[in-house]
Amino acid sequence: MELGVFSLSDIYPGSPDTAASRIDDIISFGVLAEQHGLDVFGIGEHHTRAFAVSSPAVMHAAIARATSKITLTTTSTILTVLDPVRLYQDFATLNLISHGRAEIGAGRSAFAEPFSLFGENMAEYDQLFAEKLDLLLRLRDEEQVTWSGRYRPALDAAEANPRHEGDLPVWVAVGGTPSSAVRAGRLGLPMVALDP
Repeated sequence: MELGVFSLSDIYPGSPDTAASRIDDIISFGVLAEQHGLDVFGIGEHHTRAFAVSSPAVMHAAIARATSKITLTTTSTILTVLDPVRLYQDFATLNLISHGRAEIGAGRSAFAEPFSLFGENMAEYDQLFAEKLDLLLRLRDEEQVTWSGRYRPALDAAEANPRHEGDLPVWVAVGGTPSSAVRAGRLGLPMVALDP
């Protein structure tokens, strides 16, 4: 059994916190989590000013340099609005920086804001997620990827670099729908259950 703690990076209304102060706090929390013997530290991804962190990989890179054992994961990376190639590269880099401690919790998002910000159609969020998860897993598992889909340009013998070191676990972040849990099971992927 592993024990861990997660931060959504919220900035409460009326609090004196700023994005900068919350980021400093969250990095400190990651370091403290390892010092107190926890196994996992997770950070959520959000794209509104009510939250401090839009790039968990960048945050975890800072934590990775100040820790040596704790697993660094995302409570939900919003795969539906991100390019799987860039996401893979960011977390493969984090995996190298942390010497194999990176994980991705891939989710669809419970908020509408990222879809308009990144120009994706929220009405197609399940199709977006399925296609992008397929590509992310291919990039993780294959040295060269030839792939085509509906939501991003095709790849022809593409080599996404850097290559990760050791394992790069991808979890399915499951919130409000049973179909997400079914998808994780069908793909043989672990899942993290989030409060819908």
